[in-house]
Amino acid sequence: MADVFSKEKRSKIMSKIRAKDTKPEIKVRTYLHNRGLRYRLHDRSLPGKPDLKLPKYNTVVNVHGCFWHGHQNCELFRLPKSNVDYWKEKIEGNRERDKKNKKKLKEAGWNVITIWECEIKHANPEDRLEELYQEIIKNN
Repeated sequence: MADVFSKEKRSKIMSKIRAKDTKPEIKVRTYLHNRGLRYRLHDRSLPGKPDLKLPKYNTVVNVHGCFWHGHQNCELFRLPKSNVDYWKEKIEGNRERDKKNKKKLKEAGWNVITIWECEIKHANPEDRLEELYQEIIKNN
């Protein structure tokens, strides 16, 4: 199936997609900050530049978008119908990179927590954010 947009229009649309400061990430950051936790953002010295680094708790938090990171069995992840081979390769590459980065972080002694976009978009996001907070502070 051909794309309904021209290459230029598709490029413009894709350029608007953010890698940092996404709505789910800001929601997590705001909640944790309001609970008194302090963190660093996107530390380049760590594998994968985790979204949040909480040195006091020796913890990093990754806020993953369900589409870009290929969240299994999630209603927010659906492989596009056009250019299927490209998207399969792209998303599988993202998953592999996530696994490698998580392994490197754990080997370096970090507690790694992943929170998915769907967990804070649906159902009871406050409950999931509280679970995240509890998971972080129990490691202290």
